[in-house]
Amino acid sequence: MHLEFTKGQGAGNDFVILLDPHGDLELSDELIRKLCDRRFGIGADGVLHAVLGDYAEEWDGPEWFMDYRNADGSIAEMCGNGLRVFCKFLFENHRVPGHSVAVGTRAGLRTGQEFEDGSIEVSMGEAKLGQEVQIDAGGQAYQALAVDVGNPHAVSYVSSVLAVDLSSAPTWLPETAFPAGVNTEFVERTAPGKLNFRVFERGSGETLACGTGVVAAAAIEHESLPEDQSVTVETPGGTLQVRFADGQAYLKGPAELVFSGMWHD
Repeated sequence: MHLEFTKGQGAGNDFVILLDPHGDLELSDELIRKLCDRRFGIGADGVLHAVLGDYAEEWDGPEWFMDYRNADGSIAEMCGNGLRVFCKFLFENHRVPGHSVAVGTRAGLRTGQEFEDGSIEVSMGEAKLGQEVQIDAGGQAYQALAVDVGNPHAVSYVSSVLAVDLSSAPTWLPETAFPAGVNTEFVERTAPGKLNFRVFERGSGETLACGTGVVAAAAIEHESLPEDQSVTVETPGGTLQVRFADGQAYLKGPAELVFSGMWHD
């Protein structure tokens, strides 16, 4: 098999991008795992499969569809940093006119805009706060709040994000809270509207950033802020900003295409 690919990253979240306008590729879990393997493959947190909506089984519309897969091959509803990199790819490869675009995702229609400094802002839909849950990480129990950003999150405020043990996947109680698994975020407030952040993503492990997770954390923080104040989140991979308007969140930050090549299997 020979696959043309592009590698991209947004705040350290890295992705293999596969351009497949007519949806001809058959992406098995095994192939995704090979592509994302950091020693034997290209290396990535996930795969962004770019398909025109008219040829995507899970989208009915003319927009490009972002078929996102986690590094373990599992399908995810949404990926915020992946969406920003996806938009950057469409802009730089002239697949859409101008510097704004609508993209279909499993979480619904999203929009992206590129600014003069090269940063990308994407709409993320509504962040819905849910029930209180307990997260266990490294044998330590943390109180957390469930947040739905088109995919499931559990956000815990801690005194130090560096003290949290993320060497293995966190677990949760009640076990029925997240039947499809959950992304777990640990945040440390350094000032009102300013957070330090770490995340363990389902299907990928600890990553340098998580766009939907950043939005989930920002949504909780925004509850105690003036309506027009944005939230700045420092992730291990870079700084992201989240603003709230018109009933939804907007995620802004850096995104770049790193290199392109040919995969031989």
